[in-house]
Amino acid sequence: MADALICAQAIVAACSLGLGRLDAQLLLLHVLGKPSRERAWLIAHDLDPLPPEAGERFRVLSQRRASGEPLAYIVGQQEFFGLPLAVDARVLIPRPDTETLVSWALDVLPAGRAKVLDLGTGSGAIALAIKHACPTADVSAIDASADAVTVARGNAAALGLAVSIEISPWFEQVKGLFDVIVSNPPYVREGDPHLAALGHEPIQALTAGSDGLSDLRQIISAAPAHLQAGGWLLLEHGYDQAEAVAQLLREQGFNSVSSRDDLAGVQRCSGGLFVGLKRDLHNGIKSA
Repeated sequence: MADALICAQAIVAACSLGLGRLDAQLLLLHVLGKPSRERAWLIAHDLDPLPPEAGERFRVLSQRRASGEPLAYIVGQQEFFGLPLAVDARVLIPRPDTETLVSWALDVLPAGRAKVLDLGTGSGAIALAIKHACPTADVSAIDASADAVTVARGNAAALGLAVSIEISPWFEQVKGLFDVIVSNPPYVREGDPHLAALGHEPIQALTAGSDGLSDLRQIISAAPAHLQAGGWLLLEHGYDQAEAVAQLLREQGFNSVSSRDDLAGVQRCSGGLFVGLKRDLHNGIKSA
């Protein structure tokens, strides 16, 4: 791209590399220091010349996008449930499908100071969305990755949301009982062909054994010891895993087990109601 490019020519040049027009527009807005909602501004200023340094930066970023790097990592941000979240290669990019899980949690959240736990929080997307929508909730989040915890804490601070975010492999460091436990855990099968398109994202946050259910099994098995009677466990899973996850929930004693569809009409989340625990002198703690 030459230094004398105008905005319209820069978009055309980026598209010639294989970028979609929307991605090219969003990258150019980013380079020009304008919010992503200002696409109309680009149309109104399509004959404006790009400063040489902006043109060069746009060229470099366009090449990164053309090579397959996700747009969110390039611009360093992704919107989720109306919140701007900082993201980079240390965490998964929050996706619209996961908003289904947030909406479900808000639907079942009891009034008052409800306690919520987000397992494997990544960028903090789910926990922060719940806290923003329900400020009275006491929201905690954990992740096994120290890098992810750093990103999530940064997002919480930037948004001014008081969420406790700690390092913990699943429930290992979790204390107390919760009204709602939510999680978008790894659920992609090892060797799944879809992984090829996710090569820039952290593999440990994606894969979960040969059937994609190993982390879901761990969570479902351990969750009863951390739920209040009448608490909910809500889980995101793969497009074809709803039946298997629902069966795991029922086997663990959860009631009212059901699934919810994502924006594409795919059963993306499953959950159940925990009725409580009782102690058996011979068999220890078990579902009531």
